[in-house]
Amino acid sequence: MLDKYNRNISYLRISVTDRCNLRCTYCMPEEGIDLMAHEDVLSFEQIVSFVEEAVKTGITKVRLTGGEPLVRKGIVDLVKIIAEISGIEEIAMTTNGILLDKFAKQLAEAGLCRVNISLDTMNPKRYKELTRLGNIEDVFKGIKAAQEAGLHPVKINCVRMPNADLDDLEHLHKYCKQNNLELRFIKQMDLASGEFSIVEGGKGGNCVECNRIRLTANGKVKPCLFNASEFDINELGNKKAIDKSINHKPKAGTKNKDGSFYGIGG
Repeated sequence: MLDKYNRNISYLRISVTDRCNLRCTYCMPEEGIDLMAHEDVLSFEQIVSFVEEAVKTGITKVRLTGGEPLVRKGIVDLVKIIAEISGIEEIAMTTNGILLDKFAKQLAEAGLCRVNISLDTMNPKRYKELTRLGNIEDVFKGIKAAQEAGLHPVKINCVRMPNADLDDLEHLHKYCKQNNLELRFIKQMDLASGEFSIVEGGKGGNCVECNRIRLTANGKVKPCLFNASEFDINELGNKKAIDKSINHKPKAGTKNKDGSFYGIGG
């Protein structure tokens, strides 16, 4: 389906949970967040029903995000069901990689095509500081497991912060090159101020080519990450929420003072 700027909307990002097993400094406060009530989080049945309707409008690609999608119980089953929906050509996932060693093989067998793994540093101490809870060795195990499971290509998402250690980033670049990983640098963004840019090594952030809409974990369809507009599927129904989201998709991102990365899915 084309929006009013003639962009073909074919990509759906689904936040399956606002929960996460890390507390990254650029994403969550150290004390955590006020989590959505369990009854407000979309069931798998609701998500699948939404995807089935979205396919009718031209959605062909789905990406599962969070929070951290792998903390959602039954996530492998959800991947399998979505992958079997006629019209879905690709299903991907963005993850911090901490639990990927456990799930990679199951996810691949269920129909997951590829993964993006968050890794902002190669320094174990710095990783612990950034994530507050993480062990970088778990990420390395997850990357290896993803490759062995045939999730290709494995992409590494690195949030490039203003105070980034350039030697550390170069180390990360070499690690990715040596291990056949695609590295994408994402400049630190701010929803409220509207600070965002085109992803280095990817297509994200390019408003001219943006072909995506987002479904939040509690059922809001968002036409743009950097825009406060959202349409509730519980109030409008799937079709009307999708149509409104596409028809109200802005020409470019501006600001979103009401949103948060952990609640929208980044």
